[in-house]
Amino acid sequence: MSESQAILLLGPTASGKTALALRLAEEIPSEIISIDSALVYRHMDIGTAKPTKEEMAAVPHHLINIIEPTECYSAADFAQDCVRLVEEIRNRGKVPLIVGGTMLYAKAVREGLSPLPATDPAVREKIGEELSAKGLPALYERLRAVDSKTADRLAPADTQRITRALEVFEMTGKPISELTAQKGEPLLLPENTRDFRNCSAGDRRGCFSCSVIQPGRP
Repeated sequence: MSESQAILLLGPTASGKTALALRLAEEIPSEIISIDSALVYRHMDIGTAKPTKEEMAAVPHHLINIIEPTECYSAADFAQDCVRLVEEIRNRGKVPLIVGGTMLYAKAVREGLSPLPATDPAVREKIGEELSAKGLPALYERLRAVDSKTADRLAPADTQRITRALEVFEMTGKPISELTAQKGEPLLLPENTRDFRNCSAGDRRGCFSCSVIQPGRP
């Protein structure tokens, strides 16, 4: 296991991921990379199962308490930080333990991200003005005209996703459904991956998965 590129522990809150990661850290030199979209924010300590000060002192933790709640942190931001940290941790002779439960982040690591553009403030403002002037039903019908697949998938009242889909179309000239169908390049996972699963019978909270990510072969 010490030859692993990384170990990925995924599961819901209170499933035992942190406890297992700390036990692994006692056996192999390692550092923990949080894969949790709530833990990146400072001050959000209630209901997030954030590691204690004692746990973070026992094993180096990363991507916890790194931004303010008013700041944005996307899956693409996580992917970039995660790849950098994996390389840095391995260069220190340790195994990265990627631990958490945000599945979009996990997908970014294991499958790569679809080629969606970052938000353009000017385009977002334009769509916002159109929303204010014409209302959400008009934007929903416009989306249906350019991307019926996405319109069928979304609720007519889903302002955030409707406006985002129109933003993407404005910036790329392509439906967001077409772009999300394109597979990204895996960021960490080469071909050789061993997956494990731990479940307490009848208790989803005690269920998590473990992937041992082996280094790629030349």
